[in-house]
Order: sequence, then C-alpha cells, then structure tokens
Amino acid sequence: MSQVIDRVAATAGEAGHCGSDIRSDLHARIEPREHGGITVDLTSRVSPYYGESIREQAEEVLEALAVRHANVEIHDEGALPFVISARIEAAVRRAGLGKGTRVLPDRVPLPEPSVLDRMRRSRLYVPGSEPKYFINAALHGADGIILDLEDSVHSSEKDASRLLVRNALRAVDFLHCERMVRINQLPLGLEDLDEIVPECPDLILIPKVETVSPVIEARVRIAEIQADYGISRPVWLMPILESALGIENAFAIAKASEQIVALTIGLEDYTADLGVVKTVTGAESLYARQRIVNAAHAAGVQAIDSVFGDVADMDALRAWGLNSRAMGFEGMGCVHPLQIPVIHEAFAPTPAEIEKAGRIVAAYDDAQAKGLGVVSLGSKMIDPPVVQRALKLMARARTMGLIEYARGH
Repeated sequence: MSQVIDRVAATAGEAGHCGSDIRSDLHARIEPREHGGITVDLTSRVSPYYGESIREQAEEVLEALAVRHANVEIHDEGALPFVISARIEAAVRRAGLGKGTRVLPDRVPLPEPSVLDRMRRSRLYVPGSEPKYFINAALHGADGIILDLEDSVHSSEKDASRLLVRNALRAVDFLHCERMVRINQLPLGLEDLDEIVPECPDLILIPKVETVSPVIEARVRIAEIQADYGISRPVWLMPILESALGIENAFAIAKASEQIVALTIGLEDYTADLGVVKTVTGAESLYARQRIVNAAHAAGVQAIDSVFGDVADMDALRAWGLNSRAMGFEGMGCVHPLQIPVIHEAFAPTPAEIEKAGRIVAAYDDAQAKGLGVVSLGSKMIDPPVVQRALKLMARARTMGLIEYARGH
C-alpha cells in the first residue's frame, strides 16, 4: 500500500510518498526544534550503498534552507538526488521555514532553444507528482514531454509537485523532446511560473483559457521573471481552450501574444461544459475542433488536437489521428507511451502523398528554371496554393525522416 503524507502538525512539515508500490520517490518529515542540531533517521533499501550520501544531501539542503535544529525522518524508495532535494525543501516549506530560498540541483546542459514552428505531432503528459516517470519519459520518442502541474496533481500536492518539476527541468536530460509544463489555471498558475520559468522550459501550456486575459497575464509574468534572471531564450505558449466561451474566442486568444505557437483543445472539459457525452467519433466536438483549426491557421500558429483517452483501443486512436490530420491539426496529446508511434504514423504523409507532392515540386522547379509563371503537370495547370501545399508536405516528410531531401526545398 502507498501512503500520501499530508501536513499533520503545525510544527512539522511532511512531503512525498512511500510504500511498497512506490519507486523513485521518498517521504520526508521535518520537525523543527529549539536546539540539538540536525538528526536524520533514514529508512532505505539502498542504505548500505547510498545511506551516507542521502544523509549528507539532507543536511546540505537543510543548511541551505537555514534549518539548524530539527528531527528529520526520511523513508527512501530509490529517489534520485533531485527528488530528494525537492521533497526535503517541500517539507521544510510546509513547516513554515525556508521561505524565499531555493535549493537547486546541478543543471544538465540546456538544449538548443525550441523553434516556433518545430514539429509537434505528439506531446506526452507526465504527472508532475510522480518522479518515477520523469527519467525515462524522453525515451519513448514523443516530440514533447509535458510535466503536468494541473489535472493529474491532487490539490494537496500542488506545492510539492511544483518543486519536483522545477528540479526535473534542471537535472533531467529530456533528449530531443520539447520541454513543456502545463501550469494550473490562473491565478495559481502564476505561482507555478515563479518556480518554473527560471529553469527555462521550452513551452508553457495555459489551461482553461476563455479570454485573452490569462494569456496576457502569463506572458507579462514570464517576461518579468526572465528579466529578473537575465534569460533571453524564448518560452512559447500554448493556450488550452476547454469551454464553449473559449471556443468562441479562439481567434482572439490565438492572437493574444507573439509567444503563442499553437492552440489546442481540452475535450473532457469542453464536453462537460456542453453537458454532452464525449464519444469515440467526436461528433459532439466537431464544431469546436473546426473552430480551433480555423482560428489557429488564421492566426498563423499550429492547431493541436486533444488527447485520446482510451489507451487500449489503438484502432480507434489511429482513426482519430487520421481524421485529425485531415481536419488540419498538426498533432495531438497522448496519455500513454504506446500511443506515440500510432499518432506519428497517423500524422505522417503517406507514400502516395509524398510521390504526388514530389512530382508537383519537380514541375514547379522546372517552371522556375525556365522562367515560366505557370506550373504544369502533364495536361493540368497547378495553382500556386497547390504548389505551396506540396512544398510544405515535402518539408514535413523530410523532417519526419520519410525522405532524405525535398528537391532543395
């Protein structure tokens, strides 16, 4: 059985998880006292190998948080150093100490900044309260990893999860994945930004957006934090529209900030707002999804579809993804790693599409070389929008590794 330990005493602070089904985490209890220094009572299956290291780290974190006298109980379930630090810091803060101080793990090298129009076929949600998922999340090959502070985190764990995600952004190598964080609905999300933005996430998802106001408020807070820390690399935004009002304001929201790179929809909340049942065919949300696509394209940003919740039905997922791509979406969310390859397949151009686009691009190149203003393919005239669509498809196929090059484009 697992235990989720809450604050149980005014003079003590507790954070973390322990139990037989918990891994890569720990539970820490801090009880401040008037004198006597620091005593650490450690329980760990790896104590013979790492016990002394865990004790030393606990003492270092407490010293950095100006805790000089306390009884400390740690029940370790194989936590890595960045998790140990976050759990102890959360416990200290819950005890009413260490305010205004951050204890940060060593930073792994930052990846190159994410570009505005990078490929976002898949984004894998990872609960921000579950460090066991952090380390291997990037190995599944999603285009983006979302460290989630919103729906997947219990209200009593928001503060502790915020520190876990902050430390993960510093200490975990997410390989080539775009490093995303879904914050809480504002105003609570502003507290998330205060901890998260200094660690340079690539993208922030803003949930339950109904008007431009939360987007502007988040953008301003991010700019203020970046200025305070001297950060110049971009932090992109992806508003999540999850209500009828949000859908009706889709274009205004998409244009609310130059930092917005994509618009997406949350279908669970949207269908709840309408009072209808969410179905596998999506007929009840067709209007909303079309509005998202149209607004995003009109604003010059990407349209990203919602998650598909049934992780056991891969055929339905594939059908949804194919339909999503046909509608004009460029990607979708996923809640399980097994969904990633299916989504990538659904959003990939088919061999027939690539072959046809290649012939159109070749005809365009030939017309350009001859100084012709009209592009012909056989007996058919090719309109400029068709050429542009073919160029975009070939570029996308090349980015996905489906072709080695796209005839110089």
